[in-house]
Amino acid sequence: MLKFEDAIAGCLRNDNKSKEMVYKSFYGYLMGVILRYVEDRNDAEELVNDSFIKIFKNIGQFSSPKYNDQLQKAFKGWIAKISSRTAIDFLRGKKTFLYVDDITEAQQPLTELSAISQLNVQDMMKMLNKLPETHKLVFNMYEIEGFSHEEISNMLNIPESSCRVYLTRAKNKLRALYKNSLINAYESTNIQIRKT
Repeated sequence: MLKFEDAIAGCLRNDNKSKEMVYKSFYGYLMGVILRYVEDRNDAEELVNDSFIKIFKNIGQFSSPKYNDQLQKAFKGWIAKISSRTAIDFLRGKKTFLYVDDITEAQQPLTELSAISQLNVQDMMKMLNKLPETHKLVFNMYEIEGFSHEEISNMLNIPESSCRVYLTRAKNKLRALYKNSLINAYESTNIQIRKT
């Protein structure tokens, strides 16, 4: 099996065996990134493949870190950005989520979302999928991908204040969903106890 640095070098030479190794190694990872933005599995598969096309086309732009032990981590970060932008472009093309509210940032209370950090990945994905598309998109971009409000504003062509409002609403909705899941879990546990 090829070493990772050799596979990257092979991709630069347009070697199909190297590309196949990178594709198989990171397909699942990119599917996870894309599914944070898009619910439909068929769309997600197509977007992952589109992402790989962009990755292989632009692999010369990937700058390797100084030490080889950091290569895979740096590469994962680079391909995650490509795939998240691919998903964002797809959603932007649908034009189903780009609406701007007239609500100002001052009208939204600031929230802390400490409870969310204790969820497992499956629960988090279910809750994220219950958010309105714009809220989900901004939450993913800011909290998970690490984009700034300015970057999100530029990519989605909406005011920065709207980004902050969408993020706050997403956090509030996630908090409510989390609270409801705790209440439902508590109630089902009590019902089970009463039956025994």
